[in-house]
Amino acid sequence: MSTLARSETADLTDVALRVTESAKRHGAEEVSVTVSIGTHVTLTRRGGQVEQATEATTRGLVVSLLARDRFTSNSTSDLRPDALDSFVRRCVESTRFIEEDPLRRLPERERCGRGVSEAQLDQDDPTWRSRTAADRAAQCENLERLLVEHGRKGGDVVSCSASIADGRAEAVRVLSNGFADGSIGAWFSVAADMTLAEGDKRPEGFSYYGARYLSDLPSDEAIAEEAVRNTRERLGSRPIASGSYPMLLENKVAGRILGMLGGPLSGGALHEGRSCLIGKKGTPIASDLLTIVDDPTIPRGLGSRPWDGDALVARPMPVIGRGVLQNYYISQYYARKLGVEPTTGGRSNWIVTPGARSFREIARSVPKAIQVTGFLGGNSNSTTGDFSFGIRGLLWENGEVTQSLSEMNVSGNLLRILGQIGEVGDDPWTFSSTRSPSLLIHDVRFSGA
Repeated sequence: MSTLARSETADLTDVALRVTESAKRHGAEEVSVTVSIGTHVTLTRRGGQVEQATEATTRGLVVSLLARDRFTSNSTSDLRPDALDSFVRRCVESTRFIEEDPLRRLPERERCGRGVSEAQLDQDDPTWRSRTAADRAAQCENLERLLVEHGRKGGDVVSCSASIADGRAEAVRVLSNGFADGSIGAWFSVAADMTLAEGDKRPEGFSYYGARYLSDLPSDEAIAEEAVRNTRERLGSRPIASGSYPMLLENKVAGRILGMLGGPLSGGALHEGRSCLIGKKGTPIASDLLTIVDDPTIPRGLGSRPWDGDALVARPMPVIGRGVLQNYYISQYYARKLGVEPTTGGRSNWIVTPGARSFREIARSVPKAIQVTGFLGGNSNSTTGDFSFGIRGLLWENGEVTQSLSEMNVSGNLLRILGQIGEVGDDPWTFSSTRSPSLLIHDVRFSGA
């Protein structure tokens, strides 16, 4: 175990080691134990008063074990030694009621480990430990004050609220194959929302940011201004005629479309025949302008990690290279089922290679387009790739915004829409695990009036 992880998570490690030994003593052949502790704080103000204030600390343990070629995964929050020993004994005994599944065995020890050091990942902002209740209250009060000041200029504000949240978690992972390590990370988020009066309508807008370091968040002033601007853009919103339009997909919401790839890329979907990407590795599935790399080693990344769910070493992995599918997400378990080598069981940070032009330059290059600023519900099918989502947005005509849009849907097929990407912007969104720039997608079907 790394020095940093051991020094800061010693108690959790001791618990994990005791549970591992207890499970083996009760008859388990292989054991995986994760023990974690986390604290989070949330504060919300509305109408000049505190609307919500919560602070919670949680502890938990998950033990997965293989006994007589039968697998179970179990969790508890009671970490008292006597209670844990009784819990583990029951877990091992319960496996006799499970069907055999020997493919659930742990990976070889040499596959397990840390991709980068805790210091390189840089997930643990020291500011979190010195942050006081007074600090949080002052920030939240200031954000609400700025919202009110900026919103007051229109005279039509129904309500506005400001929210801040932060937290920190420590976790250790111990496997009976000899792997043992820990991870630590903090996070911060800020949100502001506003509701306006427009006849019998109540247009709403918001601004939200999350980061590993408090200093990486925009200023309260910028967040308040953005929330007010986003809300005022909703005034006069209505649908336009149904048809096919170029879609200007904002960087901060591009993850909703790109995220549809996650299901069909998974080993489980491939094994069960529920993927529209079966047999497509090494073939084009998108425009050659699209390149995505899964990189769990990004410093301060919201999806960064030292190892994956199987404790395999976390490494960058190409997902799509110039439109060509490079890799699936295949865990150790599904690798055995499919008879292939494992890659990793789940995504971390998706890094989309940016282009050369800004969003505004791209928007001005098309005579008429729909800018999607948010998605409202909807569904997608990983087997067929078909999808349909409600949207909110803006209509661009001849390089200028001419109308706010609402009560519209966008629909199509994932592979078709990825193939229609016409340009990638230069503005990757860094406040998400999907670091995508804005995208221009041609010939997208919208339903409206």
